[in-house]
Amino acid sequence: MKANPNTPATLTCDVLVIGSGAGGLSTAITARKHGLDVVVIEKEAYFGGTTAFSGGVLWIPGNRHARANGVSDTREAAKTYMRNETGAFFDEAAVDAFLDTGPQMLDFFERETQVKFVPTLYPDYHPNVAGGVDIGRSVVAAPYDARDLGGDIARLRPPLKTITFIGMMFNSSNADLKHFFNATRSFKSAAYVAKRLASHLKDLALYRRGVQITSGNALAARLAKSALSLGIPIHTNTAARELTVSNQRVTGAIVEQPHGEMRITARRGVVLACGGFSHDIARIAKAYPHVRRGGEHCSPVPEGNTGDGARMAESLGAQLSIRYPQPAAWMPVSRVPMRDGTFGVFPHLVDRYKPGIIGVTRKGRRFTNESNSYHDVGAAMIEACSNERETAMWLICGHATIRKYGLGYAKPAPVPLGPLLRNGYLVKGRTLAELARNAGIDAAALEATVRRYDASAIRGEDPEFCRGSTSFNRYLADPEHRPNPCVAPIGDGPYYALKVVMGDLGTFDGISTAVTGEVLDVRGTVIDGLYAVGNDRASVMGGNYPGAGITLGPIMTFGYITGRRLAGVIDAAGHARGAQKTAQSETV
Repeated sequence: MKANPNTPATLTCDVLVIGSGAGGLSTAITARKHGLDVVVIEKEAYFGGTTAFSGGVLWIPGNRHARANGVSDTREAAKTYMRNETGAFFDEAAVDAFLDTGPQMLDFFERETQVKFVPTLYPDYHPNVAGGVDIGRSVVAAPYDARDLGGDIARLRPPLKTITFIGMMFNSSNADLKHFFNATRSFKSAAYVAKRLASHLKDLALYRRGVQITSGNALAARLAKSALSLGIPIHTNTAARELTVSNQRVTGAIVEQPHGEMRITARRGVVLACGGFSHDIARIAKAYPHVRRGGEHCSPVPEGNTGDGARMAESLGAQLSIRYPQPAAWMPVSRVPMRDGTFGVFPHLVDRYKPGIIGVTRKGRRFTNESNSYHDVGAAMIEACSNERETAMWLICGHATIRKYGLGYAKPAPVPLGPLLRNGYLVKGRTLAELARNAGIDAAALEATVRRYDASAIRGEDPEFCRGSTSFNRYLADPEHRPNPCVAPIGDGPYYALKVVMGDLGTFDGISTAVTGEVLDVRGTVIDGLYAVGNDRASVMGGNYPGAGITLGPIMTFGYITGRRLAGVIDAAGHARGAQKTAQSETV
């Protein structure tokens, strides 16, 4: 439902959810399925939040997809892994709730809604840590035809522009990408690409966007369709300005729409699901170490994630302290000059894993295993530049490598590199010394770094940082490159450099809550009637990033728990309340 001039100045419901990402919508759907009247508001013109930009992956140990595929895993192993990964921030009650409820949550949504998942081959990001596994804990949203949203397709947040091809999304198996890369060398691939492009261009003409969607865009669409089918209105362009309180209980919110102010009263509670504080300039200036020292930060998450939930909760005495050593999910990004004079943000999800690409600081030296996870590489960037104002690395490769794999926003052959060289996105040099001068890197150190790296890389070895030593390192590399899919010499010129700075995929630090979602004040006491989910809530991972989907997996699990708590199905300890009202129906 869109906000319109006929909307009454007051509205009453059981539950008001502020935010329309996976956290907010999973809470709303669960509460509605248990009989509550739910309203969702979203301050931006689009619903879907950060979820719509994400990979759409959930980390759920013990999920049925893994069991169906014969994957061996145990709850004890998962708990050991989380204990090792979270360290001093291990919260046993929250971890137990996540591990116990995650598979149940996944089954609930696949059984009761249009949300569907497929298994992935993702290893844990640290599979060599005790309790880690090589496969089975991550699932991804199944592809979706967005036309099923009907007129609401126009309100679904589009995918991140920089990771699509003229708005086209690629499937999670990368089969599309393989055909596109081989289009000039294979008749079969050329025919596939021609058919795919024709279909996509038709969709653009009819719907002004791609409709065959994947990843987080598919998850956001599936959640929104499920909510709308259940009669849950999603009011876009509707911003929460202030929480209302009566008799020391949160009773609703005053919201602003294009046509004026409205007061929404919520009998059971208000749920903050505003997406965290990635674009709260004042807060990240204190929370992010590289920003504290004057460095650049370019987050690809929606610009509306400005910490609204945190501010509203803090106004009522809630606790949000920056406690985690890594307060956000770090993502190395590059700034892409766009034709209209603006800059896009490209997240470096894949290129760093490929053989023949290394990362160096301005001093010309490598500082980490480039094939580690984006979060680990980001944390290493922050540490490597701790004595400098700028936190940045330059990805370096030779001509053959960039033409085979691409580099950041630069696509592989046959897509030309000229436009990205002319607009400054890429830097080129005939020699390493010339490349270094053009990029502002220490030339002598870069030459020495490449010489040392190449001497071992020719044998597929990386004695300095051990690239390719884990199943995760190898997962996104080039399996056809032997003997090490992650390691190859830089080789001959000309050479290319791409500057990479810090971004994030969302915040880890957040509002302190009970396991069931109730917001806690600075004394640890529940603020009656106020809940927090999604990135507004402090992450159960304690500031670490142990696997693909460790944001969305807990987000949807705790959204499901909070929805059940609001409906009275579980008590404050998360225990079932006997013969309570169950879901109203088995299907949407």
